Amino acid sequence: MPPVADLLALGALAALLVTAFRHPSGRVELVVGVLAVAVVAATGHLDDTVVGPTITHLGPVVVFLVTILVVADVCAAAGVFTWAADRIGRLRGGRTTAVFTGTFVAAALVTTALSLDATVVLLTPVVVATSLALGTPYRPGATACLRMANSASLLLPVSNLTNLLALPHLDLGFTGFALAMAPVLAVVLVVEYAGLRLLHRRDLSQPPTRAPATAPLPVPVVPVTAVGLMLVGFAAASAAGLDPAWVSGVTALAMTAWAAGRGLTTPARVLHAAHPSFAVFVLALGLVVAALGEGVLGDDLARLVPDGTDLVDLLWIAVVAALLSALVTNLSATLLLVPMLTGLGDQAVLAALLGLTIGSGLTWTGSLATLLWRRSLLRQGLPAPSRELHRVSLTLTPACLVAAVATLWLTS
Repeated sequence: MPPVADLLALGALAALLVTAFRHPSGRVELVVGVLAVAVVAATGHLDDTVVGPTITHLGPVVVFLVTILVVADVCAAAGVFTWAADRIGRLRGGRTTAVFTGTFVAAALVTTALSLDATVVLLTPVVVATSLALGTPYRPGATACLRMANSASLLLPVSNLTNLLALPHLDLGFTGFALAMAPVLAVVLVVEYAGLRLLHRRDLSQPPTRAPATAPLPVPVVPVTAVGLMLVGFAAASAAGLDPAWVSGVTALAMTAWAAGRGLTTPARVLHAAHPSFAVFVLALGLVVAALGEGVLGDDLARLVPDGTDLVDLLWIAVVAALLSALVTNLSATLLLVPMLTGLGDQAVLAALLGLTIGSGLTWTGSLATLLWRRSLLRQGLPAPSRELHRVSLTLTPACLVAAVATLWLTS
């Protein structure tokens, strides 16, 4: 790829990242995505050898994203997240540390079951509202949601789009992936929890000024059961060689029909929840990154990949992945880096996923979930200062990354 084409592709990627940061209307998002692809296509480096494989690889992941967003929205309409926040707010009479711990656990569970986007878009607002209603600082709970949206998405392939993108490069099914990542996640959760407790110790020492509401909310049985069955379905589908999008699609249809029958949703709300413009945006991002991977950026990145999988090599892979995520989002970094590691085996790919997932919290542009979390706070009229993000991320991310890679090396 000639230098001019490289510059055009880099400019298109920069435009996509700026758009993701500002998160404008869906129409603007759609236009920027289409224009970015058109600019890169004009260089001649988006021919059938690039477009076809990229769409084939990324298409099912985007379908999963669309359908899981619909599932999460039905859960929100049925009161799942409000119920969870209500239960969290009642822990030990609303004590600040108990509420924080409950939030931490809930965020980890939501991320695992419904993906990280549900945690930042749907759980974070109700957690913040619960803290404010109790008269306690909202920042510890909000930060726990953000950290768990990234770190807790390690466990299942469906918890994070980067996991789904990497899965074809692994000799692991759904269950095998979960078993490999379970000890890693356990260690990361311990480090995250201890670190957040330490960093927010002043806020967590403040007692609540108001008591929880008297009447607890009832358990939303149907949506909670549906999500549980969906997780079982993911494992069964993997064993049968089916893509997770089939399971999330069937679940989305069933839950939408149930919710519509009870007046909880409408076709317009389902369409809005699916966010089709964002789906096109993700496809556009994938195509632009694929073009960059065919050029000098791909060549330079390939030179950074080690030829072994000892502990130092795995740490290096994770660090490269984390830094690349911080610069171009973990989705882009996955498309660029993971194919280069396939020949090194599962350990190398999993080490990259650790960097892509844990390291994505280093900067605002590290992951789309981080940007959505920022948007969620701003919509509630609350600040989302960069200084606070980096204070937490620069403290916890290196420790989590080292602990995760060491655990992976010891248990694989």
